Amino acid sequence: MRIIQCLHDGAARAALVEDEATVRLTEADTYTLARRAIAAGRPLAEIVEAALTETRLDYQALIDERRLLPPLTHDDPAHCLVTGTGLTHLGSADTRASMHAQADESELTDSMRMFKLGVEGGKPTAGAAGAQPEWFYKGDGDCVVAPEAPMPAPAFAEDAGEEPELAGLYVIGDDGRPWRVGYAIGNEFSDHVTERFNYLWLAHSKLRHCSFGPELLIGELPEHLEGTSRIVRDGETLWEKPFLTGEANMAHSVANLEHHHFKYAGFRRPGDVHVHFFGTATLSFADGVQTRDGDRFEIALPAFGRTLRNPLAFEADAADATVQSL
Repeated sequence: MRIIQCLHDGAARAALVEDEATVRLTEADTYTLARRAIAAGRPLAEIVEAALTETRLDYQALIDERRLLPPLTHDDPAHCLVTGTGLTHLGSADTRASMHAQADESELTDSMRMFKLGVEGGKPTAGAAGAQPEWFYKGDGDCVVAPEAPMPAPAFAEDAGEEPELAGLYVIGDDGRPWRVGYAIGNEFSDHVTERFNYLWLAHSKLRHCSFGPELLIGELPEHLEGTSRIVRDGETLWEKPFLTGEANMAHSVANLEHHHFKYAGFRRPGDVHVHFFGTATLSFADGVQTRDGDRFEIALPAFGRTLRNPLAFEADAADATVQSL
């Protein structure tokens, strides 16, 4: 089952994707439906089916009218935490290692050491904790951009590059238990020039906007997924490359990545929403692409329905961040 979230009569509503052209509205938003499923102890797919109305909408019209929303949101952006992990995919280490090269190339870079840990221990047996992955923070719900909406890059940014990834979407139950609502295509979006200068600036490079959706996949994640990441400039494809994801192409299991995120009590606050990016192995930056204002990112995974698209928009002026003394 795949659902979207859209604006209808001024409110967020979840809708079932019936086919490429039509979605069927439910009576509530995704967060409300997820909370119902948790309270009732029933699968989310059943709750969605029970909440369906007879109202059907034209999918393309929702896109054209800019009524698409991220497929899971919280009314209070401060209660949505956006995080991620890197060096999780087979083949992801080469680009990172070259970005973080050390003076003595006879030794493994820190990135390669981290990747090696994942390959050797990122898929533990069920119920066990495996190797701890790299982890980073992106922001709260205010950093999330809806599908089709412009992706802002701050005026101080050195780069604005896409990162095609899977994102896990979660709601924390009243008892502090994390519940996975589903998965979505994600564009984690980073500043790779800043990161390349010194890997200790990775944290800075990740404090950018991101996008995910438009569709949320409910149920099991396919083991092997093949997608395409592209950049469109002035109506023509500037860069395009296939990418692989799913656990068959990852050094870590999803369960291991989830464990090392939600093991922290601060990430199990009842009622919160979490968006957690699972990493990538494909970047246009690695091929020397320099993005510019107006370029459009397009990330496609056929198993997830419609393509995630966002135009790039560089901010002209830096905000005044001067601290005043009280």
